[in-house]
Amino acid sequence: MSDCFILLSAGKSKRFKSKINKQFITYKNKPLFEHSLKIAQDSKFFKRILVVTNKKIKKTKYKNVDIIKGGIERHNSTENALHFLKNKKIKNVYIHDAARPNLSINLLRKLKNNLKNNYAVVPYLNSENSVKYRNNNKINNLNRDKILLTQTPQCFNFNELFKLYKNNKEKITDEASLYLNNNKKIKFILGDKNNFKITTVNDLKYLKLETYYGIGFDIHRLVKSKKLFLGGVKIPFHSGLKGHSDGDVILHAIIDSLLGAMRKSDIGTLFPSNSSKFKNIRSKNMLTPVLKLLNHNNFSINNIDINLICENPKVSRIRNKIIKSLSNLLSVNRNLINLKGKTVEKLGIIGKEQAIACEVVCSLSK
Repeated sequence: MSDCFILLSAGKSKRFKSKINKQFITYKNKPLFEHSLKIAQDSKFFKRILVVTNKKIKKTKYKNVDIIKGGIERHNSTENALHFLKNKKIKNVYIHDAARPNLSINLLRKLKNNLKNNYAVVPYLNSENSVKYRNNNKINNLNRDKILLTQTPQCFNFNELFKLYKNNKEKITDEASLYLNNNKKIKFILGDKNNFKITTVNDLKYLKLETYYGIGFDIHRLVKSKKLFLGGVKIPFHSGLKGHSDGDVILHAIIDSLLGAMRKSDIGTLFPSNSSKFKNIRSKNMLTPVLKLLNHNNFSINNIDINLICENPKVSRIRNKIIKSLSNLLSVNRNLINLKGKTVEKLGIIGKEQAIACEVVCSLSK
């Protein structure tokens, strides 16, 4: 028996009033729904993850993810998910709204611990505002100390939830309502203020992002005995760049800029030039652990601006190939990468075509 994370992503976003449903808007360079998906995967609490949606989406890069069709309303989507899981030996389900992108592993852990002794666990926040309700034409006060603002994921024993849905004839707004309507016990635990729901366009302003900038620079001599690699692309040229690695100045400068923005030292610290371990290493392999560090610390790339400084080869002839390569290596859209070619008017070793240099400025968000 295992637990399953169900991500509800089939809503029509009527209150969001946008051409794009809120669960598919771009946040930190990826669709909103993917943020919760990544947290669920990173937690390693789930052997199965289920995305319920009415939009055709590409098979995600995350493992153990199934994609099924959603329903007209939220409760219809949950029913679809439960029927899909019926014979899958599921013990507990964690049902989460895709419009809550700031889910944390810490909250998942609290829910998991409380599920050990409970059939239903739901996170909540206390109301910080005075609350009123309208009864006909009269406005009445509610005691805010007794108000619980429920969040997701809402977590339940699969078999019990399945039976309740099977016998349910009413329209419900969430699974907690179904439990309460049937006088079932729910363990309410304190949720997370950051785990708020995006309902209207105005809510997007609460997705606070801090921006970080990094600068990278690299220069290598040209030698006849090596092949030329720039941005992960093998470039036909009479010489290559001398270095402990393949000498790819673009990737080296990008790596240094990313490390600088994350405040994680520099490329020489991670890949010392006196280490035989990194002798002749391809620079794209040096980029891999840096991207893992970036993802682990929840950074996303906003922009990469590159100046390639050389007399030859001409950047205009290789720009598109390099940008395509960088887009694949960095897993970002091409429109986030800019590559400019700069000459030095025949001055110095670069002007004499004895070296190539590169400088990069990157912008990250967190």
